[in-house]
Amino acid sequence: MDEIKAILIDDEQSARNVLSNLLERASTNINVLDSCNNLESGVQKIKEQQPDVVFLDVQMPNYAGYEIARFFDVISFEIIFVTAYDHYAIKAFELNAIDYLVKPIDRNKLDIALKKLEHKLHQQASLVDYHSLLKTIKDKNYKKIVIPELGNRHILNLTDIVAIEADGAYSKIHVVNKATIIASKNLKFFENTLSEEPSFFRSHRAWIVNLTYIEFLNKTTLNLTLDNGTITAKISRSRISSFENSI
Repeated sequence: MDEIKAILIDDEQSARNVLSNLLERASTNINVLDSCNNLESGVQKIKEQQPDVVFLDVQMPNYAGYEIARFFDVISFEIIFVTAYDHYAIKAFELNAIDYLVKPIDRNKLDIALKKLEHKLHQQASLVDYHSLLKTIKDKNYKKIVIPELGNRHILNLTDIVAIEADGAYSKIHVVNKATIIASKNLKFFENTLSEEPSFFRSHRAWIVNLTYIEFLNKTTLNLTLDNGTITAKISRSRISSFENSI
């Protein structure tokens, strides 16, 4: 595809220089339009130059990077966040399926992020609601998750997910009202992402269930009935004790 236009926003000159040099050596054709040392000036440059992607530092003076949602009614560009080891920020990015890089930036991980960026731009994937991300990080209360599905993204309330079923390299997200979404992430991804959500339980190598929807456990057939009988999940015999302690 044609060159990808980028803007870098980071309050540290050295960090901007390092990232700029890495992007110059990357196999992806990136044209860095501008480099800014704070969010306010970065927002102005974004509005003037209309980049395809913004590489955005998370922690900066005055405004944190994720507060970019305050300045736009619609985010019409992709964002790759650059962050130090911030537990809450990283957790929120994972839940919202947003690309991020951890400082110091690893060249291989940058290349992976750029390949994903190329794919997103090529597919014209719908963009995440960054206002939701902002609230997620500030509240430290993860109530929504973005499910990637074949170039699109579904924003779901965690409380609407009844169960998640393994489907090879993909996962089936069973939600209320009998709907099913095929997510382009495997079950291990969702297990890690939801590890701190007490309502979600890994009942079987192929299933994660939402405990709030459990209706019945059959210890003979090793089946779990959920959501008024609309879904039947499996439970491993070795997980029954942990399951009963979690209810």
